[in-house]
Amino acid sequence: MRSGMKLRVPHSILFVGLCITLADPAAARNPIRRAFFNVYPEAEGSVLDDVPSSSSHCGVCHFDFDGSDIRNAYGLQVEIAINSGNYGSHEEAIIAIQDGDSDNDGFSNLIEIMDTTNFGNTPTFPGLSESNVGNVYNVDIADIEGHLTPSGGSDTTPPDVTVTSPNGGESYDATTVQTITWIATDASGISSVDIYLSDDNGVTFKPIIRDEEDEGYADDWFVANRPGTQNIIRVVAYDGAGNSGSDESDAVFTIVGVPGGVVPTTLRDFDLPGTQPLEGATLDDPEGCRTCHGDYNPDTEQWFPWRGSMMGQAMRDPLFEATMIIAEQAAPSSGDLCIRCHTPGGWQEGRSVDTSGGLLTEKDRQGIHCDFCHRSVDPDYKEGISPPEDLEILNALDEIPLNYANGQFVSDPDPIRRGPYADADASHAFLESPFHRESDICGTCHDVSNPAFVLGDAPGKYEPNDFDTPHPDGDLRNMFPVERTFSEWSVSEYATDGVYAPEFAGNLPDGIVSSCQDCHMRDVTGKGCSEQGAPNRDDLPFHDLTGGNHFVGDILPDFYPDQVDVSELQAGKTRAISMLSLAASMELTAGQSGGNPSLDVKITNEGGHKLPSGYPEGRRIWINVKAYDGDSNLIYESGAYDLDTGVLSHDDDIKIYQTKPGVSVRLGSLLGLPPGPSFHFVLSDTVYSDNRIPPRGFTNASFDEIQSPPVGYAYADSQYWDTTTYVLPVEAATAVATLYYQTTSKEYIEFLRDENITNDLGQRLYDAWVAHGRAAPIAMVTGETNLDTPTDVAETGAPRYPTALLPSAPMPFKPPTRVTFSLAARSPVSLRIYDTAGRLVRTLVDEAMDAGLHHAVWDGRGDAGERVSAGIYIYRMVAGGSRHTRKIVLVQ
Repeated sequence: MRSGMKLRVPHSILFVGLCITLADPAAARNPIRRAFFNVYPEAEGSVLDDVPSSSSHCGVCHFDFDGSDIRNAYGLQVEIAINSGNYGSHEEAIIAIQDGDSDNDGFSNLIEIMDTTNFGNTPTFPGLSESNVGNVYNVDIADIEGHLTPSGGSDTTPPDVTVTSPNGGESYDATTVQTITWIATDASGISSVDIYLSDDNGVTFKPIIRDEEDEGYADDWFVANRPGTQNIIRVVAYDGAGNSGSDESDAVFTIVGVPGGVVPTTLRDFDLPGTQPLEGATLDDPEGCRTCHGDYNPDTEQWFPWRGSMMGQAMRDPLFEATMIIAEQAAPSSGDLCIRCHTPGGWQEGRSVDTSGGLLTEKDRQGIHCDFCHRSVDPDYKEGISPPEDLEILNALDEIPLNYANGQFVSDPDPIRRGPYADADASHAFLESPFHRESDICGTCHDVSNPAFVLGDAPGKYEPNDFDTPHPDGDLRNMFPVERTFSEWSVSEYATDGVYAPEFAGNLPDGIVSSCQDCHMRDVTGKGCSEQGAPNRDDLPFHDLTGGNHFVGDILPDFYPDQVDVSELQAGKTRAISMLSLAASMELTAGQSGGNPSLDVKITNEGGHKLPSGYPEGRRIWINVKAYDGDSNLIYESGAYDLDTGVLSHDDDIKIYQTKPGVSVRLGSLLGLPPGPSFHFVLSDTVYSDNRIPPRGFTNASFDEIQSPPVGYAYADSQYWDTTTYVLPVEAATAVATLYYQTTSKEYIEFLRDENITNDLGQRLYDAWVAHGRAAPIAMVTGETNLDTPTDVAETGAPRYPTALLPSAPMPFKPPTRVTFSLAARSPVSLRIYDTAGRLVRTLVDEAMDAGLHHAVWDGRGDAGERVSAGIYIYRMVAGGSRHTRKIVLVQ
């Protein structure tokens, strides 16, 4: 950007927007500037202190040399340190970051500021480099362009380096920790060391350790499971003048693969395109983002809802971790594919080589966090749409991902955050990114396949790939499908035309839901950060990222008591229950069958993907039907669930919506495994059944194409509902039907407990599952109807409107909200609001009404006119001999 041009960027993005206002540079030095020169008095009078076009400037910390607006990379790190509360003064915070490389140019901040011996142009700006100087303004670029990166040093002699171990002939077991040794000398001293490994006798090298201190050894080399006999170590040492020298092992050495496993997979089986470990960004801790994006309004800010979401807890989730351990046991190194999406920061920073997660840090446990999402680059560069900066990043990759899938992300190596707005200011470098408004970004981790399999010679038939070998083409459609949530959305009516669904749509004025973000980051009204002057937006994406997981938040404090906040988790649970109440609707129709009363239960999928969607880790939905005689005695039940044992009774009439992957006869014979449905989904090569209800816009052809067809069940094109008929005892007078959702089942939890031979996580998960109610199912929707007289259906067909209670909108809501219901025929109607204890709060309707569609508005007050507290409420309609119940969530 030319001098004088100003980059306009948004407040409302999920990265650190640290809010320290600097004083007028013409006045006395502000506290941060004063602290900087107190720490580095040798820099006074240098270009860091004064340039002709902007005297007494603030360009050390700001792109704007007048000292306002966007901080550069160094200024951002200074403010993170100051606001962390870990240092007693600004000076201590500045000293704390001096060994960092804020602008990623290969030189530490201290060298750029203080090393005037080895370079001819120092001091240089520690936050500016050739890649970001285009963001600078209010200075003549010519005044500073010679002081961006240290150069012109008097020392041009590279370090002398000798690798001493491994130096040829050694043998190391994979997944062990070993020591690499070397000798490095230089007159200017050794500033840092990088270490690389070649597994092809020096043809190619990949980094395994970065920015190591020169102690002559690294005793923390975790040997990745990449077996072979052609391994060479390269050590690259950098001196204080920026010169580099290197040496390699004199001869090859051997890495012995991990023994055991049902299949002999290695890390090579799970190699995929995109940003690679130690070749991308080192992400900032999201605690820094909290400074401006948290602790000011939990109803709109980014921090509070994200921390209560399963995105924020993805790498603390013990259900996931226990699943990953079982996968590792069956298919060594398969955990790498899991870690990619559950802690992409830990993965790209190189801590995924222990594919069981043993190297991950507390920062990595933050899961899918701010700096990852907001440094994500669209791998499909769109000319004139994508930020031009993305092209250079993509061109630097060895291989660009073919699909939005399998955690094949691309991260900006520079600390430039991307987001959906272009009309606001942010206190850090920022780019408007259409990618962050599109569902494609969600596909990165919500379409997952097993690359150890390739598509065979018939649809639904998959063959094992050659082991210890990357997938032949990296194409999602040529792998075994594990999860297809994003693809299911992509061929639904939501993606093609949008669906009128105001209950999901938040502030969207037309109520049309289209993208993943429309539902899972609905628009709310609020400010995107706590910075003074931040605009109040009506289209602020609420970072709740809510799905249907209503249980794991209950047990997280048992596993990570010092890392989680119960209030955040329980708020996330409330949102998950609210989302579940919107995901389906129910219609009950009474009839006769052979002299017995019958009940048709129609379940309609109101979401944008299959119901339920996601991983086959015990999640399920089922219908519970209870029939009562005229004296209210229970005389029939299908789908009974015992809260005390976690047992779901599999009676002859039960309807459970789920998918069952497993091992085919063909693969079972190869591996010595019994064929059939299996919870070992890392070994699955076939789907035995899938009766999950498709979304609006479903066609059999399109779902065949995305590898998610119904299996062992049939849905007609355009069908997004399913009807189950129950023939009831002759004495039945009334029936109650409830659709239940459960995060995980007793069978799956017991599988994780019993199969784990690695550690005690399976047992600890089981104990937590018992202690916290056995993942008690959530009632998504409930209905009741009389059976003594069949539902009146006109000769010309079904009534235009059934008797039904629809989801309220908006949901959750700040008063008011609208409740919609329909009547098949004129009848008395009562519509009442209750609290969760069953106490009546408000009567909205109590009168006879005509057939058709009706609306009622609740203003969040009780019958006496008092405002009621935030929380979950029940709204119940009784009409036409039936009763219908839904949940509603009020926020203040």
